[in-house]
Amino acid sequence: MMLVLLLAMLAACAPDRAEEPKPSDGKDVAEEPKPEKLVIWEDVDKSKDWLPAAIESFEKEHGIKVEFKELNMADKIRDQLRLDGPTGNAPDVVTLPHDQIGQVVTEGLLQEINVEDSVLKTYSESSIAAQMYDGKLYGLPKATETPVLIYNKALMEKAPETMDELYTFSKDFTKGGNYGFLALWDNFYFAHGAIAGMGGYVFNEGAEGLDRDDIGLNNEGAVEGAAYIQKWYTEGLFPKGIIGETGGAAMDGLFNEGKVAAVMNGPWAFQGMRDAGVDIGIAPMPTLPNGEPVKTFMGVKGWHVTKFTKNPYWATKLIEHLSNDENSKARFEAVSEIPANVALVEDPIIADNEGAKAVAVQSQYAVPMPNIPEMGEVWGPMASALQTVATGKSEPQAALDEAVKSIKTNIETNHPAK
Repeated sequence: MMLVLLLAMLAACAPDRAEEPKPSDGKDVAEEPKPEKLVIWEDVDKSKDWLPAAIESFEKEHGIKVEFKELNMADKIRDQLRLDGPTGNAPDVVTLPHDQIGQVVTEGLLQEINVEDSVLKTYSESSIAAQMYDGKLYGLPKATETPVLIYNKALMEKAPETMDELYTFSKDFTKGGNYGFLALWDNFYFAHGAIAGMGGYVFNEGAEGLDRDDIGLNNEGAVEGAAYIQKWYTEGLFPKGIIGETGGAAMDGLFNEGKVAAVMNGPWAFQGMRDAGVDIGIAPMPTLPNGEPVKTFMGVKGWHVTKFTKNPYWATKLIEHLSNDENSKARFEAVSEIPANVALVEDPIIADNEGAKAVAVQSQYAVPMPNIPEMGEVWGPMASALQTVATGKSEPQAALDEAVKSIKTNIETNHPAK
């Protein structure tokens, strides 16, 4: 009894200790000591002419050395993080496409970040939504991309404002191996614009994020969108050669040869078209016959804090710095990827750039590709359905019903409910 009382007295007299920061919780821990060094993994060929300067200004402000390494963002960064994380060789900050977030969070590779509202307001709402998973924020956006209308100024005087105008133009122009408008609408990435614009959706947004059990790819709007897509094929406005895996190369070849007036494609295609000698115009997608915008898929590249960092507070400060207006502008000038910073939309560097402005405007109507792991079960069935619709082998309702049935089966099999 005396021993217990003595220990209690000692505990009561002991000085209070500040709670030690927990590196894995990602909280804004001001008490976290400054590390000697932070490490970034950036995409290949995307650091030149901007990242060293951004690092230098961070080092000068905070007195923390920063190093970076280049790896292919599409797969190498994620795969290498899986290997290096458990061994203690993982970086503090990585860049990833937003549609990988759900999977890497599930695998325990990223951690939630906490930033001030003033930071969140730096970026478009849709780009921030793309960085969310299960209602939590896992990164800050650095660049966005979405398909737009690209036209040959020698063949089309100006971009049409509606798809009805584009359809009328195509009916007149399509003959002798020439085409008025082409799109890879047997590919769900591109077809989503028409399907969602007519009222379809992949996963409905619930109170806690995307609801994998609420799939709207065979509802009335989705069927209407697929029927609209089928119309362009059945009336011969799209050639059979742009269906399937080689469709993209075939469409690019026709456009670069001056046989197509306009195409639906992304900003990655701009330079190749210019290199082919085509004087291109670039505009947001025309509105659909129902008056709604084409709701293209949007991809968002982001900066993320890894689960393995021992310095989540300073790693978060680093990604805030890398994606601020000044550094995002410098990055755009260096690599031509359109930033998500709302202040830069009106900046002359964007506003006076036809391609960047078109992507920025179209992004206002775009839908971030779902970033939950279950999205992996959507691509295959939808590609099959759209190809049967494009070739006339199936009617839209039947094709989409079969696709949704397959998607649901695959989700139940490969992603057991928690």
